Amino acid sequence: MPTRIFDIPFYFSSNEWHLLLEILAILSMILGNLIAITQTSMKRMLAYSSIGQIGYVIIGIIVGDSNGGYASMITYMLFYISMNLGNFCLHYPFLALSLALCHLSLGGLPPLAGFFGKTPFILVWMAGRPIFLGSIGLLTSVVSIYYYLK
Repeated sequence: MPTRIFDIPFYFSSNEWHLLLEILAILSMILGNLIAITQTSMKRMLAYSSIGQIGYVIIGIIVGDSNGGYASMITYMLFYISMNLGNFCLHYPFLALSLALCHLSLGGLPPLAGFFGKTPFILVWMAGRPIFLGSIGLLTSVVSIYYYLK
């Protein structure tokens, strides 16, 4: 499996570290999204949104290779990079539709790429684990849709 290469840098992600990483993921998703709501500058809003989005990547690190966590992490990062590149089309008015689609995709609305990037994290996490972290991920996605549309 190509994702086994992640076993080396994320070796620290043993069971002892899971609680710390879970707390970090929760704080990242909640604080990043709550602070992003208050921003009036697009750049600052996207910066705090990025802090909120990294919580999903941490879920992939916690799950590891057992249930496809690393593969979900790689998929989400590819989608996330393309969505953020689309956000910097502000200087071209005819690309406003692209900006709107990228914002909605970052929020995780179906059938956009962000939905297909976030869904594996939530499903992988909820497979045999308490649903608290997965439900925090869903709730913060809903919150992020608010400030992306604002």
